[in-house]
Amino acid sequence: MENEAGRILEFLALSERLKRELRHSWLSDGRRESVAEHTWQMALIALLAHRHLEHPVDIGRVLKIILVHDLVEALAGDIPYFEVGERKELKADRERAAIEEIRTRVAGDTGQEIFELWHEFEAHTTAEAKFAIALDNLEVQIQHNLADFGTWEPIEYIWSTQRWMRDARTMPSWQRFAMQ
Repeated sequence: MENEAGRILEFLALSERLKRELRHSWLSDGRRESVAEHTWQMALIALLAHRHLEHPVDIGRVLKIILVHDLVEALAGDIPYFEVGERKELKADRERAAIEEIRTRVAGDTGQEIFELWHEFEAHTTAEAKFAIALDNLEVQIQHNLADFGTWEPIEYIWSTQRWMRDARTMPSWQRFAMQ
């Protein structure tokens, strides 16, 4: 038990990096958003919106998926969707290595659960993962809209509209959000 508590504390020290890992998104006060802030906002949106879905999801599972979906960025870093180059090319491999390391660091059933939840998100196959992915994109759009438009890269105008409309088609109940 003592060894497990130590392992948890070590993992929490690793996950604390997500509070310092900055994303491309900016906050309304002009500060860059951290990965941890993005994850928190996604979880809040899930809690507020899940009852409005046409088909119910297991909100507990959705919240777990959201909590772990970007954990790999504590080791691999955040890479914007629109980035090109070597970092982007290596992203998938680095994230797969990171989730393996996380599974090893946490160990046991909990490490395996984190590993499986992350892969569920990446596979996009369950209703819960699809909802989490839509929320991942929605949070980015909302945050971009709250921030000064001068923080947007030109590609983001096209990217955000395309992704948002794709998610609205995937989940028709989101169309009313798209029209706001």
